[in-house]
Amino acid sequence: WIAGLAASAIAVPFALDRPQIFTYLFLALAVVILESRLRLWLLPPLFLIWANCHGGFFLGWVVLAAYCAEALVARLRHRPLAEERALWMWSAAAVLASGINPNGFRAVQVLLLYRSSAMQSYLLEWARPSLWPPPLFAVLLAAAAGAMVWARRTARISDWLLLAAFAAAAFTAERNTIFIGFFAPVFVASYLPWKRALPAIAGWAAAAALAAGIIWGTAAGDFFELRAAEWRYPAGAAGFLASRQVSDRMFNTYEYGGYLMWRLWPRQRVFIDGRALSDQVFGDYSRILYNHDDSGGRSAAQLLDQYGVRVIVMNTFEYATGTLYLLAPALADPAQTEWKLVYRDAQALVWMRHPPAGVTPLDSVEVFSQMEAACGLHIDREPGRPRCARSLAQTFAKIGDFTRARQWLGTYLDHPHAPDPEAEQAYRQYVGAGK
Repeated sequence: WIAGLAASAIAVPFALDRPQIFTYLFLALAVVILESRLRLWLLPPLFLIWANCHGGFFLGWVVLAAYCAEALVARLRHRPLAEERALWMWSAAAVLASGINPNGFRAVQVLLLYRSSAMQSYLLEWARPSLWPPPLFAVLLAAAAGAMVWARRTARISDWLLLAAFAAAAFTAERNTIFIGFFAPVFVASYLPWKRALPAIAGWAAAAALAAGIIWGTAAGDFFELRAAEWRYPAGAAGFLASRQVSDRMFNTYEYGGYLMWRLWPRQRVFIDGRALSDQVFGDYSRILYNHDDSGGRSAAQLLDQYGVRVIVMNTFEYATGTLYLLAPALADPAQTEWKLVYRDAQALVWMRHPPAGVTPLDSVEVFSQMEAACGLHIDREPGRPRCARSLAQTFAKIGDFTRARQWLGTYLDHPHAPDPEAEQAYRQYVGAGK
């Protein structure tokens, strides 16, 4: 149960409503089936479903290869496994079954294209993980490797291959560190050089603690809510567009693409979503969002014209870094008359070139109120990420509103943050300017 707690500690940040959750589930099921050597015939239908839920199914190939390699080494050592033939047969069938999906076997090709793509430099989850101070996954990985070196005479080949493969994946991208949580704690528990039997009551105590935690989390509304956390998504904006049957070409922020696709397809198509399938489009998206000219001198407005965009649905911050999306305040400029603000709530802004009948444009200055509402909502929900308040303070300071700048910088400083002497000095300056 200690190994289970260690695995869950790594998994907590990955408990998000994203399709890779299917890969976490099916990877674990594949290992259970292969480890037990029972019902190997379940592998092909498992991989068929997996391949139609998430592109990470190729990680299952890695697991299959590790167990087949172990069987091959056993044969070369003249100690063939009793189920060797079934293992090879059902593994091959599973790989073939995984090709029955809309994209066939192109998952690996797409992954390689992604790794060589310029857009990946913008995505935090694809960045290499920081190793100092040592993160939990690195500690567990080192512990697993140490335990296996100590027990090298009995350590299984499949375990070495799995640890090496998923360690390489973890060091390549932050999003892959969860897989160390799958394997490392189990290997530590399996190969730990000393084991001390715990009293039977320890198991019951662990089960009771787990049950108490589940009950507490459910009662607090944090677990098993059976509903989406709509505060994260532009539900109101999507409803606004759907109720008016808007089908004009749309520009949307990257993080909202998946939700808008789900809510508005087929009437509406998104500009970009989490797949970010084109380097060119992603580059133009970034230039539009941050209101920068491209290398050819085209402005964000010209790029919107080039793509024929008539509707903009956007949030105003990248909340992990606090970066402000400059398109929003640019469109709020009173000198800008082409785009009309037609909807706002704490999640999103909607702009249109030509609002439909019955839609009265809002005052574009309300963009700043929306930015405050959006940042406040996220800090309430995620107090460990207050950097949007820092960006808000800088924005208000630029337009001379030092009262609001001081308020938001104070909010930032009142929440957990890394040492930031620049912000502390600016706060003192804002206080002086306010006086």
